Amino acid sequence: MTVVPGKAKPRGRFPHVKVSGGFAFVSGTSSRRPDNTIAGAAVDELGTTTLDIREQTRAVLENIRDILEAVGAGLEDLVSVTTYLVSMNDFGGYNEVYAEFFTEDGPARTTVAVHQLPHPQLLIEIQAVAAIPHGHSPAKE
Repeated sequence: MTVVPGKAKPRGRFPHVKVSGGFAFVSGTSSRRPDNTIAGAAVDELGTTTLDIREQTRAVLENIRDILEAVGAGLEDLVSVTTYLVSMNDFGGYNEVYAEFFTEDGPARTTVAVHQLPHPQLLIEIQAVAAIPHGHSPAKE
């Protein structure tokens, strides 16, 4: 299984996750929902947009959790994450939520600032690698 049912469809010809050599490689994942709305983005009746890095970070990590679950892994199996932030001004809020999911024993991590992401309401995207637990044989693609 490479495209996970119930998750936002990839915006290109690539899978949510690719399993190879005992590892699950999770494509860049955002807070986009299956209906293409974005968790952590709200527009009021006057058209003012409010973006919440904490809500987006939580939604991204929950999406990654669900994607890993589809191949028999979990957040505890992550070995590496790369986070892309549109603004390093959001680093504090991102880091705060990240700490709700992981301790210093969690995955290796790199965080970089990028000029933009595929949608103007996205503040964050995370790419991840997890080790598939021994004894679990995910379905072949």
